[in-house]
Amino acid sequence: MTMPIALTHRGILRVSGEERVAFLQGLLTNDVTAVDAGTSCYAALLTPQGKILHDLIVADGGDGALLLDIEAARLPDLLQRLGRYRLRAKVAFEDVGGAFEVLALPEGDPALGLSTRPGASVPCRGGVAMVDPRHPALGLRLIVPRGGGAAGGFEVYDRLRLERGVPDGVQDCGEGAMLALEANLDALNGVSWTKGCYVGQEVTARSRYRSLIRRRLWPVRVDGPLPGPGTPVTSDGREVGEVRSGRDDLALAVLRTELISGAASPLMAGAARLTLLSPIWETSPDA
Repeated sequence: MTMPIALTHRGILRVSGEERVAFLQGLLTNDVTAVDAGTSCYAALLTPQGKILHDLIVADGGDGALLLDIEAARLPDLLQRLGRYRLRAKVAFEDVGGAFEVLALPEGDPALGLSTRPGASVPCRGGVAMVDPRHPALGLRLIVPRGGGAAGGFEVYDRLRLERGVPDGVQDCGEGAMLALEANLDALNGVSWTKGCYVGQEVTARSRYRSLIRRRLWPVRVDGPLPGPGTPVTSDGREVGEVRSGRDDLALAVLRTELISGAASPLMAGAARLTLLSPIWETSPDA
């Protein structure tokens, strides 16, 4: 087994109480009732207008609680938002990021005996190991007690998710700035189309069934100096999107869908030329 990569920018929120599942079920985009010792899921908390506030992974903590794998820097914001919805619900929240850490194993670990099903999970080292619920090509993800000897190499994981078109929180999705389908959460197993109501569901469903998505987050190869976040993307001098996060010669950019379908002209961002890559989930933006 290769040494796990510590995802130090991630935090862990423990959600307990007898109404924990029902509470999250009414808020998040995915089916929390399906989460158990063998299944984790990817989901998001949206605004009522269907725009992403937080994307996160939900796992079974093995002690009657749920663990939310989220951006550590934005954990206070998530706590505040959940508190507004709690009212009299029998649910409690605890930041356990000091005791637990999030690790990535891009090459997997056959010893864990996991299938390739997204979100397939097993108890591991007092926590949980899972096939990344967004896509198996991202490898395994672990939420385990700190002190397991994780190595560096974050840049390896970061390049992997950039090349495969996977957003990483607010740096790619913004805060209340991007619809769930614009960030491809549906293609990354982050949206249930069969569960009951949740915050932002109406807009999310309408975006899908009426084909209202006019822009998408997409992976690109960068030929030239890496453009900073927010750099406009142009085609024939016309602005058609903007760059989000990047590393080395890879980046994610928000682009108009007609350009993704087949850009006739070169895409530029600052002094760099951008080449569209195929994300892990599809080769057509309308698939």
